[in-house]
Amino acid sequence: MPAPPIVHSPLPYEARLQARDRAAIDLVVIHCTELPDLATAREFGEQVHYAGSGTGNSGHFYIDRDGSVHQYVDIDRVAHHTRGHNARSIGIELVNTGRWPRWLDAEHQAMDEPYGEVQVAALLGLLESLRGQLPGLAWIAGHEDLDTTEVEARDDPGRRVRRKRDPGPLFPWKSVLATCGLQRLA
Repeated sequence: MPAPPIVHSPLPYEARLQARDRAAIDLVVIHCTELPDLATAREFGEQVHYAGSGTGNSGHFYIDRDGSVHQYVDIDRVAHHTRGHNARSIGIELVNTGRWPRWLDAEHQAMDEPYGEVQVAALLGLLESLRGQLPGLAWIAGHEDLDTTEVEARDDPGRRVRRKRDPGPLFPWKSVLATCGLQRLA
């Protein structure tokens, strides 16, 4: 699979993110944005959520529905995308509505937007490129695999919902794992 062209669009605070040695990277975490479009995901990524460091939440790469790949954070920097796993991982966000806009409502947990072929093909090309750049890269996981926290549902305090469910039930794990050369970390 050929490496897709990458649009480099560093976040305004990228230089404030912690630097790291590429040898420490052994994991890719797949996310979905759970937002309507790439522009909204970019707006969210630019927001500062950590006043002490002046940084926010973001992945390294974003893959839009049309297969375009956007890099917001250099792989030599630690992006904030998965609690407890950031220092060792690359975060890849796939533009997908997920549960948007009622992420934590008990009655709105369905994730029914499929991932298109062109988006998945771009992901596979990016994964192959990353494997060539990062010799220690061996693992892949979904955000839902690593963050299993449950929280009170916003629309029904008596019920609990998963805080993170991405990339969700429609992500084509079987075909991705058959092609990407990485092992799923559970």
